[in-house]
Amino acid sequence: MGMVYADITIQNNTDSENAGRGLIKTDEVRRVDVTAVVDTGAMNLVIPEELRLKLGLSVKKERMAHITYGQRVPCKETEAVEVQWKNRSTVVPAVVIPGAEAILLGAIPLEGMDLMVDPVHQELVGIHGDEIEFYALEVSSPTM
Repeated sequence: MGMVYADITIQNNTDSENAGRGLIKTDEVRRVDVTAVVDTGAMNLVIPEELRLKLGLSVKKERMAHITYGQRVPCKETEAVEVQWKNRSTVVPAVVIPGAEAILLGAIPLEGMDLMVDPVHQELVGIHGDEIEFYALEVSSPTM
């Protein structure tokens, strides 16, 4: 299978929440439109340091990440970002790996947007069609 790319918008979720509360104007929400490599072998959203700074994302913690060939490197985990693809969005932290140039869209944000890679057409598609639907099992509480 070849490389799959997706045009996504990444925005500072704190800015978005502040705009929703009327603390800042909507046009003050820091966001960028980017092309990401869809990497189903990666777990997280990976962004370069330059993008973290442009979005004004604070670092919540530092930890180790496993990258290509089993190598472990220190990385930063940011505060939450909102990732948007077409009519879908999810909120996840971003991982900043030193020297990363590409933006990787991993399994967790894909799952959050109910997306998968269509291997035949090499593109993102909705797992349950074009519209997101949530399914819930009705659970009754135990009687006492």
